[in-house]
Amino acid sequence: MQHGKYRFIVGFLVVPMALYVILVIWPFIQSIYYSFTDWTGLSPDFKMVGFDNYAKMLDDDIFWKSLQHSVLLAVLLPLVTLGLALFFAFMLNVGGRRRKGAAIAGVRGSGFYKIAYFFPQVLSIAIVAILFQFAFDPAQGMINGTLKAVGFDDVPDWLGDPDLALWVIMGVLVWCTTGFFVVLFSAGMASIPKDFYEAALLDGASRFTTFFRITLPLLWDTVQSGWVYMGILALGAEGFAIVHIMSVGPGGPDYSTTVLPLYVYQSAFRDGQAAYATTIGVALLLVTLAFAAIVMRVGRRERLEF
Repeated sequence: MQHGKYRFIVGFLVVPMALYVILVIWPFIQSIYYSFTDWTGLSPDFKMVGFDNYAKMLDDDIFWKSLQHSVLLAVLLPLVTLGLALFFAFMLNVGGRRRKGAAIAGVRGSGFYKIAYFFPQVLSIAIVAILFQFAFDPAQGMINGTLKAVGFDDVPDWLGDPDLALWVIMGVLVWCTTGFFVVLFSAGMASIPKDFYEAALLDGASRFTTFFRITLPLLWDTVQSGWVYMGILALGAEGFAIVHIMSVGPGGPDYSTTVLPLYVYQSAFRDGQAAYATTIGVALLLVTLAFAAIVMRVGRRERLEF
């Protein structure tokens, strides 16, 4: 059985590993290399400038604003999204009233609620951003129109106010991502034996206690993975797309919604500073790796099995 085992394994791994190196690792290496040049992105000619781009980045106020906004998204967005998803999933699977023949049950109509929560996942993030951009329009949007209809004359300019714009965008991100984790956590909770909950309830435990003593510990690996995944989305494509479409500018007003991926895009394609954009991209890579490492380190705990 051991004869030719390693040749067999290498035969399966060589193609995917080669593709991974070519399509993922090599672009990272190229980005790091270009960050030490003055490449504009348009000309094939460039020269090495050492750490000039990194020195410029450290003195760039817009970079620090973008970093602050990205870190805020990476910390708060998973916290709010996963917290809501855990609550809704628990209610759908365990939080209902006792029924005849079942000590543990979800709320009535839980199947419909799962579909309703998951519906935003069917829509592209670009479509979601455009719809909410129209909804938050200060003059003709549905939200301000509703507020005026019920008697509020002094309605805010949601996306034009530097103090509100980022929070509005974060709220839209929560709306469109919570449903995915509701379904994910519901699947995890459905696999937990009902005997655990029934025994806890017989011992006098409340729903609150069963959640923190049974559900959360047994779902911890899924929650931790979801936190990393949600943080990467906030630091990457989802954060870029929704800010680019919804915000004024984009990235405004007064850079109040600019995030690192958007600043990379603007530096490369608007300002013609491809080398500087790759420098910010390297910083974004380090922030993402640090975020994942911190979450995995802080969330490390003994694996529970059932």
